[in-house]
Amino acid sequence: MKRREFIVALAGVAAAWPEVGWSQQGKTWRIGYLTPGFVYPDFTLFEVFRQELSTLGYTEGKNLIIDKRAAEGRNDRLPALVDELIALHPDAIVAIATPAIAAAQRATSTIPIVMTPATDPIGSGFVKSFSRPGGNITGLANMYGDTTAKIFDVIRAVLPNARKIAVLMSSNPTHPGLYEVSRSAAQAVGLSTVPIVAATPAELERAFQDIKKENSDAVFVLADPIRLTIVALAAAAPIPAIYQISEFVEAGGLASYGPSLSIMFRRSAQYVDRIFKGAAPADMPVEQPTKFELVLNLKTARLLKLSIPEAVVLRADMVIE
Repeated sequence: MKRREFIVALAGVAAAWPEVGWSQQGKTWRIGYLTPGFVYPDFTLFEVFRQELSTLGYTEGKNLIIDKRAAEGRNDRLPALVDELIALHPDAIVAIATPAIAAAQRATSTIPIVMTPATDPIGSGFVKSFSRPGGNITGLANMYGDTTAKIFDVIRAVLPNARKIAVLMSSNPTHPGLYEVSRSAAQAVGLSTVPIVAATPAELERAFQDIKKENSDAVFVLADPIRLTIVALAAAAPIPAIYQISEFVEAGGLASYGPSLSIMFRRSAQYVDRIFKGAAPADMPVEQPTKFELVLNLKTARLLKLSIPEAVVLRADMVIE
């Protein structure tokens, strides 16, 4: 594996955070961590979050408690899980992706909520604006609405012979809108799309059967909490799979294009730190990434008997050999 050096710029945030007096240094802080997916395989990203908290002076078992709840792909479970977290009186809730953020928003208007991240924070009603969120929610935006269109240029470059792309969705409420963006972007580069919905992980095997019946040349997986079963099913099909999250590619997917989630989870810990030190979510700007990574897995390409153009390989920010 080789990673080219890159610089990530984060927009919409003040260059320096205001210093706030910290009057509760002897306190044990409590975080409610809510994900629509699984704590595993999200473990690597969770570890990035936890390690950054450690760097900032928070140690589990000493001055920090993290209560984790995972819906395991069942978004209908999120309301009950967030109620469990609120009953533990957290000082902040870290909500992973739009379904968890929405569940947390419905459950509390007072406990600070850190989006990690959200696809459309304003359109989803989470914040009033990026610069002045105005409520108890702040955090990170992932800009997947913008990169969804761009990724079809990537698909065309990586798979020049592809004609029909299956777009895999879950019950994530952002997916219908992102599918429409996908359909228009695909048409612009001479591709057609077919919508495939697997609302829960249990439906993924059937979804890949439908993808094969549709004679799709590739599958584009809309951003969602990580479901590694998708990587295995794509390999078994076999069919090229393109993602918006690089962790899928590191686990054996073909390619991805999108912002770095590791950077976002690290920044999320910094948001939590500032909230613990007295900052109000209403006044903390929402951050947006301006750097996006193209990640390729050449080992997977060889297994699929694909030859990715050299020009595309040279453009990649990360190449897995």
